[in-house]
Amino acid sequence: MGVISRVSGPLIEATGMRGNQINEIVKVGDLTLMGEIIALERDKASIQVYEDTSGLKPGEPVEGTGMPLCVELGPGLLGSVFDGIQRPLETIRSQQGDFIARGVYVNALDRNKKWDFKATAKEGDSVVPGDVLGEVKEYSIRHRILVPIGVSGKITSLKSGKFTIEETVAEIAGKKIIMLQCAAVRNPRAYKEKKHLEPPLITGKRIVDSFFPLAKGGTASIPGPFGSGKTVNQTDLAKYADAEIVVYVGCGERGNEMTEVLMQFPQLTDPRTKRPLMERTVLVANTSNMPVAAREASIYTGITLAEYYRDMGYDVALMADSTSRWAEAMREISGRMEEMPGEEGYPAYLGKKLAEFYERAGRITCLGSDERTGSISVVGAVSPAGGDLSEPVSQATLRVTKVFWALDANLSRRRHYPAINWLKSYSLYHSELREWFEKNVAPDFGELRTRAMTLLQKEAELQNIVQLVGPDALPEKERLVLEATKMLREDFLQQNSFVEEDAYTPLPKQYLMLKTILHYFDKANAALALEMPLAKIVSIKEKEDVARLKLVPPEEVEEKAKELMKAIDCSLEVKTHSTQ
Repeated sequence: MGVISRVSGPLIEATGMRGNQINEIVKVGDLTLMGEIIALERDKASIQVYEDTSGLKPGEPVEGTGMPLCVELGPGLLGSVFDGIQRPLETIRSQQGDFIARGVYVNALDRNKKWDFKATAKEGDSVVPGDVLGEVKEYSIRHRILVPIGVSGKITSLKSGKFTIEETVAEIAGKKIIMLQCAAVRNPRAYKEKKHLEPPLITGKRIVDSFFPLAKGGTASIPGPFGSGKTVNQTDLAKYADAEIVVYVGCGERGNEMTEVLMQFPQLTDPRTKRPLMERTVLVANTSNMPVAAREASIYTGITLAEYYRDMGYDVALMADSTSRWAEAMREISGRMEEMPGEEGYPAYLGKKLAEFYERAGRITCLGSDERTGSISVVGAVSPAGGDLSEPVSQATLRVTKVFWALDANLSRRRHYPAINWLKSYSLYHSELREWFEKNVAPDFGELRTRAMTLLQKEAELQNIVQLVGPDALPEKERLVLEATKMLREDFLQQNSFVEEDAYTPLPKQYLMLKTILHYFDKANAALALEMPLAKIVSIKEKEDVARLKLVPPEEVEEKAKELMKAIDCSLEVKTHSTQ
């Protein structure tokens, strides 16, 4: 046992700590606050404390636990709200009220609730780590109970029934197996191998799925200035993305934003199951006024919970909002440790920490005898000061993520949602996903996307001229380009989250919408070449029907799009002949 020798905000220095280990959890002071050893020199330890350190004084005891920072894994995670070190906020609130007292320790998972365990393996089976012993139904999710790491052999006892998470459900080679597991958050969980990232994570957002797709198991960043919609975009992705489990980490966000998320999520309806979205969601809430050390831990807590469900064979989407606040917590701790600062005061190991976090994403073959595939897709928000993407956190994130959705404050102010700038964003998964899109959506899907992006880039070039001389000074062919790109922006890229048909767009509907707009552009170009007046081309009534195509139900859109393209052909051809 050591004693406190120095207190500097969330950083505590203690002497007499010889024999303790890096990353060991310790109990600090008379209040037994939870802390973690982050540096050791002889018998002196530097400890980051996960709770408010006001009132601590030198001479108070520090006791080691011999354990690293761990999270509890088992039935009961879904629908829960935890803080950064996995304390269940709802349970604490029911016991103590709205404010968490210091030094409070509450089990993350309920020890008294009985779960209906259904065995799927049989006594006498030989099993290895990762094999499925049985299942517990948790809402609509089949919570698979796996053989723990380090356990293998024949099942000598296995029974179905109602059990608490601490009761024995099986015995393997003399070892008792319970449904509760603990995992160290800073160590990635084991798997067989990483797989090729092929299926895209379908989000229903047209600019994402069609223009800048994210593969299942991939990594994406959403950088943007204040008020550009990072939290709104991540909430929408959590609701509509075709992931089976959602882990949402509010890391250092403002209290009012996190409150909005906590109040909104329980009211959201899963569009696929029509059940509450919280039934397949785990929330980790750590606001900006909470201790910075807990903010640093919250990211690791979230990714470990995601890995647990990935190992069951599920596709998990992790939303981290935001990694900039996480980096700021590292900067504060590093400064108090008097480490040599890197760029803008961030620690020199900032890039390494970010890479370690994002590298835990991926699509993998799970441990075990059967073939199970799971994935973690990580979407991290970045909040650069003043929207400056050249700052260290943004640059380090761009080096390790393969999708970049650049939020634009100007688009946000114009009420263009999602406010993703199509000229600054990119996805490096196009080549990997191209074959999937051609096989599962349409053979010419990639070609349509390329043509649409070329038009939007052409519009950006023309806007410079328009601002100088006005649109009327442009040739008619280029004015037609502006008309077509306006349709792309307003009728395809812009969506309304409050209209059900427009909030989520399936891939076949996205393809048909894009094809119809480009079909109009092609026919309009042909009519213009035959000297049809531009004013007549842009005033045909079918243009309004193209704009309303986003509101057509998915099951009716194919027939409607075909009729619309025929009507466009008819209108332009008739008018073309009448002008000759």
